[in-house]
Amino acid sequence: MNPVVQQPKYGAGGMSNDWQTGMFGCCDDIGICLCGTFFPLGLSCQIASDMNECCLCGASVAMRTMYRTRYGIPGSICSDFLWLLCFPHCALCQLKRDIEKRKAMNAF
Repeated sequence: MNPVVQQPKYGAGGMSNDWQTGMFGCCDDIGICLCGTFFPLGLSCQIASDMNECCLCGASVAMRTMYRTRYGIPGSICSDFLWLLCFPHCALCQLKRDIEKRKAMNAF
């Protein structure tokens, strides 16, 4: 009998993933970067729409945490809160870039 030495991960298929782009990877998609810089509310609504949520939830800690949990991305509610507090536009753009990359891979 083998002892369990690591807790199982949760999320898509029980597998751990990571963000498709880094927090400061704005150059990965200039369009999303510009939209997040000049129209963050619009980008928040796009994210919420992508996730079938209310438009007001797009830039929330709950939305980021839900997405991270759904795809097994490591982190915590505390880290989500701190990223959104310190770098709100970067966190918003990272989430949208990740959604777009997962859509392109048919994994969204």
